[in-house]
Amino acid sequence: MIHSFPCGDPALDFVGTWQARRNESPAEKLGTPAGLDAWFVESTLAPDGTSPTAEDLAAAIELREAIYALVLARLERHDLPEDDMTTVNTYAAHPPLLRVLHQDGRSKEGTSAAALSEIARGAIELVGGSEAGLLRECARPECTQVYIDRSRGQRREWCSMKTCGSRVKVAAYRSRLKAANG
Repeated sequence: MIHSFPCGDPALDFVGTWQARRNESPAEKLGTPAGLDAWFVESTLAPDGTSPTAEDLAAAIELREAIYALVLARLERHDLPEDDMTTVNTYAAHPPLLRVLHQDGRSKEGTSAAALSEIARGAIELVGGSEAGLLRECARPECTQVYIDRSRGQRREWCSMKTCGSRVKVAAYRSRLKAANG
């Protein structure tokens, strides 16, 4: 797998494909149509892929940035930016992926536009719904991942304990050792 899914929501995991936004060298995980297709497959949004084009990739990045702007507005308790709401609503208006029932299970079929519609619809539910108040940004300074804090007491600090939480705790431990050893 080349993508990670620590956020508890597909729209937020999609936003996280532009990693470490505030760093000097952020990491683009959707750099090619194949990277977008891999995200669709790995997220199980479109398990058989959608064969995206360069235009689909540009659309995905436009949608991702609009969702991020809306999420950031919710985090900072600002009004939602009109242009970004329009962008997300436009993508959500496209037909979603088709659910197909088979003898051995089910599948999702459709285009990249349909997969992006699914993401946009999820973003609308998240940003406009009751869980918007549970949005948090990872406490590791190098990380800008936003997640839903569904933990008891809403005290979760990191997007993922395996990555960011572990790094912060190791750095704090090393700092304490260095201070103790002079």
